Amino acid sequence: MSSTQSLHSLAFRVMRLCRPTFHVETPLRFDLSDLIVGEDLLDDPQLRRLLQSQTTTIDLTYTNRFLLRDDPSDAMGLSGMLVLPQSFGAIYLGETFCSYISINNSSSFEVRDIIIKAEIQTERQRILLLDTTKTPVETIRAGGRYDFIVEHDVKELGAHTLVCTAQYSDGDAERKYLPQYFKFMVSNPLSVRTKVRVVKETTYLEACLENNTKSNLYMDQVDFEPASNRSAILLKADSHHSEKSVSTREIFRPPILIKFGGGIHNYLYQLKSLLDGSAPTKFEGSNVLGKLQITWRTNLGEPGRLQTQQIIGNLIIQREIELKAMKVPSVIILEKPFTVSLSLTNLTENKLGPFEVFLSLSDSQEEKTLVGIGLKKMALPQVEAFTSLDFQMNLIPMEAGMQKISGITLFNTTEKKIYDPLPDIEIFVDTY
Repeated sequence: MSSTQSLHSLAFRVMRLCRPTFHVETPLRFDLSDLIVGEDLLDDPQLRRLLQSQTTTIDLTYTNRFLLRDDPSDAMGLSGMLVLPQSFGAIYLGETFCSYISINNSSSFEVRDIIIKAEIQTERQRILLLDTTKTPVETIRAGGRYDFIVEHDVKELGAHTLVCTAQYSDGDAERKYLPQYFKFMVSNPLSVRTKVRVVKETTYLEACLENNTKSNLYMDQVDFEPASNRSAILLKADSHHSEKSVSTREIFRPPILIKFGGGIHNYLYQLKSLLDGSAPTKFEGSNVLGKLQITWRTNLGEPGRLQTQQIIGNLIIQREIELKAMKVPSVIILEKPFTVSLSLTNLTENKLGPFEVFLSLSDSQEEKTLVGIGLKKMALPQVEAFTSLDFQMNLIPMEAGMQKISGITLFNTTEKKIYDPLPDIEIFVDTY
């Protein structure tokens, strides 16, 4: 990764420690019987014994290395041998970078009092991996070496530099300083894309994981850690009635395979608020959902781990007041008064009001289907922070059939502010 600086007795050599890979031969094996006889002649016992004797004969020319054995792995071309890494390889975020470092004395005399340091330098920080300042290496003989292993959990993307330095005394007792730099890039093994959907009081989070590496990834754990004011459930398409809480750990969960070169897998979580919906709180406007904890292993069991940043949901606009209907009569008779029970809730930390409530009709309504009884505007007192006020309105239906209670509007007399009207309420008006 780096050339040794001249005029130095010592030089660093760096080798990354990786697990080996399977040695795969070209899978062009065949059954000998396919070349000699057809399927209709294989029932002959003498011919079968002859073929078996031919396949077990020792062949020093290895001409039978293409023959299929009883071992199923023969058809896959797996020889059972492992191959050591031939290059530095790719390094991914979430892995553990493990390096074997050797400092060699290439001179004809020994060097003494060697202080060795190894550190990882990124764009944000420097992480010390080894420092022998307090316990220097006493001596390295001519042609000898000193070896050590360093490890670092990779938590940043981009350019990294392994900085190896040595201070030592050479044969002339001159104190020298040797720095060497070994650069490598860290890539992202997974692309995590999320989508948030809100349906009434429930939030759904879809997480799509895509494999960006050149090897298969076996996902041991993909858990969503919700914010403190939420709960989360992992939804599975094949088990609607056996959904389990994210906080529950199963004794054994088979890993999920995400194939190399763009393989994907989707996870769907159902999020619900832990706050009591009947009591408004100051946390209602928070849109932080939580974060994902992801762990995986490669083909030969090398582990990896990632934690996403906080996932932000749709921004919740904090409302000052909430006006809702609490009770509507089940039987409503044409041109006879009925009472609607309403509730006004203050969702802020301050007093609000006083208020006026009135029935407003849009310009498009040519005829009035509902008429209010009493004063045109009903006066309401101030409402304390995070409290509710119950009141009633009397109305008269003027048309039969399916109608809507609409246009009940709230006006803040202090701030001169009109709030959104009460959502429409469908009613049925009977004629008797």
